[in-house]
Amino acid sequence: MPTYEYRCTQCSHELEAFQSMQDAPLNHCPACGTENLKRQISRGAGMIFKGSGFYETDYRRKDGGKHKEESAPSPAAESKPAGCAGGCACHGGK
Repeated sequence: MPTYEYRCTQCSHELEAFQSMQDAPLNHCPACGTENLKRQISRGAGMIFKGSGFYETDYRRKDGGKHKEESAPSPAAESKPAGCAGGCACHGGK
């Protein structure tokens, strides 16, 4: 059940109420007795994560987060023009 924040428009008294979402909003101010209590837009509650899988250290890479440098492509991985099978004039007839 959520906690709602209320403020009286008459006396500026503020309070929190733990209510079901289906409950009608409160309107009676306990401080001044008027019917001027209004529900406020709440900033929300902080989230609490318990257990493994929620922390940065649970996802840390074994190599310390460093990426391996990519090496230059080998001569065997040399790009060929489209349709070239290696036995053409561009490769010396090989």
